[in-house]
Amino acid sequence: MMTYSDSESSHGGGKEYKVFRQFSRDRLLYEMLGESTSGEGSKSSWKVLIMDKVTVKVMSHSCKMADITDQGVSLVEDIFRRRQPLPSMDVIYFIQPTKENIVMFLSDMSGREPLYKKAFVFFSSPVSKDFINNIKSDISVLPRIGALREMNLEYFPVDSQAFITDHDSALVELYSEEAENSPYFEICLYTMASRLATVFASMKEFPYVRYRAPREQDGSPAATRSLIPFKLAEILWKCLEKYKSIPNYPQTETCDLLILDRSVDQIAPVIHEWTYDAMCHDLLNMDGNKYVVELPGKHGGPPVEKEVILDDNDPVWLELRHAHIADASERLHDKMTTFKSKNKAANINRDGELSTRELQKIVQALPQYNETVEKLTLHVEIAGTINECIRDMRLRDLGQLEQDLVFGDAAAKDVINLLRSLQDASTENKLRLLMIYAIVYPEKFEGDKATKLMQLAKLTPEDMKAINNMKYLGGSPQSKKSSSGFSLKFDGGQKTKHAARKDRTGEEEETWQLFRFYPMLEELLENLNKGQLPKDEYACMNEPAKDSKSQRSTNSTAPNGRRPAHSMRSRRTPAWARGHCSDDGYSSDSVLKNVVPDFRRMGQRIFVFIIGGATRSEKLQLLSEKDILKTPPKPHNWS
Repeated sequence: MMTYSDSESSHGGGKEYKVFRQFSRDRLLYEMLGESTSGEGSKSSWKVLIMDKVTVKVMSHSCKMADITDQGVSLVEDIFRRRQPLPSMDVIYFIQPTKENIVMFLSDMSGREPLYKKAFVFFSSPVSKDFINNIKSDISVLPRIGALREMNLEYFPVDSQAFITDHDSALVELYSEEAENSPYFEICLYTMASRLATVFASMKEFPYVRYRAPREQDGSPAATRSLIPFKLAEILWKCLEKYKSIPNYPQTETCDLLILDRSVDQIAPVIHEWTYDAMCHDLLNMDGNKYVVELPGKHGGPPVEKEVILDDNDPVWLELRHAHIADASERLHDKMTTFKSKNKAANINRDGELSTRELQKIVQALPQYNETVEKLTLHVEIAGTINECIRDMRLRDLGQLEQDLVFGDAAAKDVINLLRSLQDASTENKLRLLMIYAIVYPEKFEGDKATKLMQLAKLTPEDMKAINNMKYLGGSPQSKKSSSGFSLKFDGGQKTKHAARKDRTGEEEETWQLFRFYPMLEELLENLNKGQLPKDEYACMNEPAKDSKSQRSTNSTAPNGRRPAHSMRSRRTPAWARGHCSDDGYSSDSVLKNVVPDFRRMGQRIFVFIIGGATRSEKLQLLSEKDILKTPPKPHNWS
């Protein structure tokens, strides 16, 4: 799930937006933990926090343990574990509204000797009236309840602009063969929709719910799978209708939601992406956002290993993560050179005598110098490791062929030649190449042709299932009629260029090699922003009135009457990701400060939810100099 804010429509008074993680953090810390205090004690009194396996994930995606402790929580417990009675302490329950959780809560707080003094209960999603009545019917528990509220916060922020619903196996549960006959099918859809709904309830947004319309109407398994975005939209809409009774919840539409599935673009999750962020997660042995890097030893000693976390708290990562790997490498080198040349501690005149004042300045600069050099050295080492992998694996050749296939500049002979020359390529890289080839040229990847390619790539029949199973995700209707979504004719129409994507590099200069590819989401967002999304392909649960259909298109015009320049964000380093160097060799934001995204007053939001997950290149479409300055996934948990 991602958001994009249509900042051009905001002039004249928009509203201030917070990023997902910051918004969730503030609600959890201040609206829930900070306000949960009985009248007998002060806000500084220590409390117990009890969560279940889902809400503990919600909390951990937004808050650190130190944040929780700062709000007076001394102990965090699992609701299903045996716990020590603490009758002198208040307790906060942040739990899902399930029967099991309600039973455990009542067991804790009922009787003559409850485990805790006062209970403040916060549900992560709407609770049924039956459960509320069960709580109210226990006369021993009722006086011990200090609060009973719905937080409506059951999503998992992964960074400032994106979150997941934590459905790692969504593709299997919804799109595999006979999936619709499994009990997990409805459970997955309902849970996904209810968690998605809590985003809008929590952020007080009421969306136009748009979804990818079914491509088939013949009752076949493919038709059933193409109905999944509609089914999700339908369940979500019912949830949103109930939220209208929430105080201060908008009664009219305030934003757009676009629900898609992976059939909209099967290439984006497979093709190699060339940003620093994507390369780190693709080529390095990372555990989530943790990475163990080998750094040079001090004073010529042996190398040392250090575990680092690449997240929004690292300003170098925050600045460079969306830059092309070549651009990131250049900028890291320039930063290190500039910093060392201008920092006092790096330019000590060891041969000459130092005055007391000069010595004082050097001592004052040393902590900053050491911390900054350590940060830069870390990223220089990581970028160096990535570039070694690119060379050793010949990824430039592979990446070039991938993009040539997508844009119709390569065919079977090019794939065959590369597979012959890259016999030692990994199974994963060969599979990714053949997946792209099968998507662009489906009629050439059948029967004996597919078998020969499999043998040439030295893949097993088990490996080939990954390619064959792509049929369950579906695709555009045109792909079944021709070898690609469309064809481009040239040379007087004598030749036909098969392509899965229109080459748009002529619209804006391509700065970096292999930054030509763009996900289909880019065109969808442009069309939605202009009010030109085809209704036969993208339906709406609550279609806007005729007089408001052109509102987004009208609002996207700049104050001077001209439309904003078209942004090709996925094929070059975005303007906001280019550093503006300051005297310390860093961007205009100090490297030694936490960088907080600078939000201007922005217009109407666009939310995008992709069943099966979003790639980094897709998320990058939602980030530009027009809206949010810093932020960004892995083909994330695919949900």
